[in-house]
Amino acid sequence: MTLAIDHLGIAVKSLAASKAIYEKLGCSISPEEVVEGEQVRLVMVPMGESRLELLEPTSENSAIAKFLAKRGEGLHHISLRVPDLTAVVERLKRENVRLVSNEIKIGAGGHRYVFIHPSSAGGVLLELVEGGH
Repeated sequence: MTLAIDHLGIAVKSLAASKAIYEKLGCSISPEEVVEGEQVRLVMVPMGESRLELLEPTSENSAIAKFLAKRGEGLHHISLRVPDLTAVVERLKRENVRLVSNEIKIGAGGHRYVFIHPSSAGGVLLELVEGGH
C-alpha cells in the first residue's frame, strides 16, 4: 500500500489573519468551507503534492477550540492519503490500534476520514483520508 501526505492540519484562531501570510507568498487558497460535524471553518492551501489545512473553530466545544485553549495555534494533525480507507480501518481495529472514533466520517470536500489516536501513533494525531485531493 502506498501512503502519501494529504495535508497538514493547522489550528488557528482566525482564518483571515492566518491565511494572509500564504496570500502574501502568492499561494492560492480554497474558498472557506464549514464542517459542521467537527465544528470548524477551514481553507486549504495547495503545497505541491500536498496541502495545508487551516482550521478555525466555530464553537468553543470543538476539538480545535480545545486544542487552541490548551496548546495555542500550531500543527494539529498529519493527514495521510490511503487507497481504501475501509480496509485500512478494519486492519487497524484487528491490530488493536486506538482510533479517536470507530466510525469513518465525512469531512471537507466530501472526503471520508478517520483519526488515529496519538497514543497509537507516537504522540501524533494522524488522520487517514481516502483517495486524492
